[in-house]
Amino acid sequence: YIGALGARVICDNIPGLVNKQRQLCQRYPDIMQSVGEGAKEWIRECQHQFRHHRWNCSTLDRDHTVFGRVMLRSSREAAFVYAISSAGVVYAITRACSQGDLKACSCDPLKRGRSKDERGEFDWGGCSDNINYGIRFAKAFVDAKEKKVKDARALMNLHNNRCGRMAVKRFLKLECKCHGVSGSCTLRTCWLAMSDFRKTGDYLRKKYNGAIQVTMNQDGTGFMVANKNFRKPTKTDLVYFENSPDYCVMDKSAGSLGTAGRVCNKMSRGTDGCEVMCCGRGYDTTRVTRVSKCECKFHWCCAVRCKECEDTVDVHTCKAPKRAEWLDQT
Repeated sequence: YIGALGARVICDNIPGLVNKQRQLCQRYPDIMQSVGEGAKEWIRECQHQFRHHRWNCSTLDRDHTVFGRVMLRSSREAAFVYAISSAGVVYAITRACSQGDLKACSCDPLKRGRSKDERGEFDWGGCSDNINYGIRFAKAFVDAKEKKVKDARALMNLHNNRCGRMAVKRFLKLECKCHGVSGSCTLRTCWLAMSDFRKTGDYLRKKYNGAIQVTMNQDGTGFMVANKNFRKPTKTDLVYFENSPDYCVMDKSAGSLGTAGRVCNKMSRGTDGCEVMCCGRGYDTTRVTRVSKCECKFHWCCAVRCKECEDTVDVHTCKAPKRAEWLDQT
């Protein structure tokens, strides 16, 4: 528990908050703790989704946007980051509500009485995840910054924030418990629960792959497709304005760390392969000896004993660009 004075001091020291966010932070310090948990969760998920790519969610200048300069460019990567971060906040707040960690919310109060699905009637019971509270708070908190500025980039961010929030709701599932003679399911008690965050990550990653490049319309209230051959974006599509850099070399203005020193897979022809990852610069190979547990046996009762095995593997890492090429980019 953070006392009122403590909350004020903490909220005043978080860089980059606009007034509305600071007020919400001071009023709901316990929820801010969940927002912090949500941040850890979505960064982990982002790094998982892009672990085999030149842009792998690494931070450059770790400022209050968490992802530093990659966010300055209105790219497809920025669209993904806004969506997944917004989803992470919804997920963490909703989970904290259900676990009874927050004073402002608990289980979904609307899930009461009887209802029905394709299997028949059931009673609402247990603790349904209060996703609507999570979405409402995330919208108020995350969108507050974009609503301060009425420009094209703010409109893009608001659109992608909404995609992220709705993605979590998309994967709510009905979980039920059977009652009756030997669990015969004559009566069912059900509740709504969020799926694992990985499902949201996988879904938004697909949306990243199909993100639509747009421009602002004449009156500045919405988007038009940049290429007439593409379909118009729907509410569930990620949108972006600018093409991405190739992320091959360090370029601070674009938020690119470059791929020098990244581990690549010599046998792969995909994005994690040495040819693609190293941008044609070649790679260095190092022999590494790894120790792992092997020949594990279960001994009654109750221990597992393993031997330690050594194996030698080749690790391939991307070469750095030649100095002149690198200087051009900084």
